Amino acid sequence: MPTFTNFTFPCADGKTTIHTIRCNPDGAPRGVFQIAHGIAEHAARYNDFAAFMASHGFVVVANDHLGHGRSVLDEDSLGFFADENGWQLAVSDMKTLHDIMADEFPNLPHFLFGHSMGSFLARTYLISHRAGLSGAILSGTGQQSPALIAAGRAMGELELKKHGAKYKSERINSLAFGSNNKAYASPRTASDWISRDEAVVDKYLEDPLCGYVPSVKMFLDLLGGLSIIGNGKKLKYMNKLLPIFFLSGDRDPVGENGAAVFRVYKSFLNAGMQDVTLKLYHEGRHEMLNELNKKAVYKDILSWVEGTLSV
Repeated sequence: MPTFTNFTFPCADGKTTIHTIRCNPDGAPRGVFQIAHGIAEHAARYNDFAAFMASHGFVVVANDHLGHGRSVLDEDSLGFFADENGWQLAVSDMKTLHDIMADEFPNLPHFLFGHSMGSFLARTYLISHRAGLSGAILSGTGQQSPALIAAGRAMGELELKKHGAKYKSERINSLAFGSNNKAYASPRTASDWISRDEAVVDKYLEDPLCGYVPSVKMFLDLLGGLSIIGNGKKLKYMNKLLPIFFLSGDRDPVGENGAAVFRVYKSFLNAGMQDVTLKLYHEGRHEMLNELNKKAVYKDILSWVEGTLSV
């Protein structure tokens, strides 16, 4: 039976401690599986999936990003990366975790899974770090247009100037997430867009480390990250041979019901990536690892990972 442990490592900001959950298989591991979670959530939400992957022989690690979960200096820092270079700090922490695991298991394949904001961070990682991975899974991803990103950054800069970096702007939060339930008939809660599973939604709403309003600076960092990964020239820095698996629900508003996911998929192909897979799940919403059909999604991910190992 898989076992969970916890460890920490120093954040790239030089002052924060990054909390990490590790799930170990019973026997000798066959690979390392690293998870990057989304905005306003935390690594422990992936424990069920981690146990599944560990039961199939993978050491699974998932860190709480800077400003999330247990990687928070104080209550005021929840939903805040840093005054400067927050996006790059979060990516650097992912690289540190990768290196920690690579030092322990130098001969094992290493996979990176990123969900939502974690998928944006993972896509940034793929541009910055060409070596060391055997595959990447991008869940619940999307891509806003340059015009929308520019408009959001202009609004964010105004809020930043007026209220400060750690200000929690309900206005920007509403623009970012307020329309996510629009496509669903008679939504039960403001977070119905994450999953059709009501128990998942209720647990998310009850969790003080989930669903909070991120800082205006974190929104600006996120938009800056979207500018990087939306740049076709930068995508050409990725390792062209790295296998990529895009997965999303076809009712996920972040991925524009699959349309934005397909655009990102095409951008990878246009950048010369040679092994790119896309799967959209019928009626699935934002968190396919927490959807009603999550066990099938788990099996699809495992099958894809094992397929890369057999090549």
